[in-house]
Amino acid sequence: MAGLSVLGIGHAGPCLHLWREEARCVAVSPAYMGAAPWPAGLPGLSCLAEAETLPFPDLSFDRILLVHGLEQAENARRALREAWRVLKDDGRLIVVAPNRSGLWAYAESTPFGHGQPYSEGQLARLLGSLFFTVEAQTTALYAPPFGNTPMLKLAALFEACGPLLAPQVAGLAIAEATKALHGAVPVGQKAGGRRVLAESGGV
Repeated sequence: MAGLSVLGIGHAGPCLHLWREEARCVAVSPAYMGAAPWPAGLPGLSCLAEAETLPFPDLSFDRILLVHGLEQAENARRALREAWRVLKDDGRLIVVAPNRSGLWAYAESTPFGHGQPYSEGQLARLLGSLFFTVEAQTTALYAPPFGNTPMLKLAALFEACGPLLAPQVAGLAIAEATKALHGAVPVGQKAGGRRVLAESGGV
């Protein structure tokens, strides 16, 4: 990731901290979440903007991490078209969304229980229909949405056994995709009115 530009959309802020010292990281959050400032002295930028109208030029980012942004988007297809637009031609997109068949998609007390969940097949078809090529898919988060501390102690056991015993009930569906270079913004699908609502931090 050294020297790359990375865009995080939705709840991707905590993930971006893995690379903030070696990559140029930008976090975009919807207005209801607020913009989280970066720690002093570290390069980065956070701003408020909608995923459907990203305030960046075409081909701006090497990597895009869309975490709990797709299911919350008002228009998921437009949000992915915007991701396609700002992603470089050799870039990669990772989408993390609630798994439709998992228990977490029905836990309304968590971010997973809101918006539109996706099965692995639905996620792959959606990406493929919008000029992305799905390179890999996986699932994660096998522990049920426990609310008590004693059961949380079993989380590591669930994560170890889940992929072998019950992969279909994972909480997350994850897809990694690249741009299909023949993709073009369809007529009438161009996003307009790009604007930054607020920002904090510095580059």
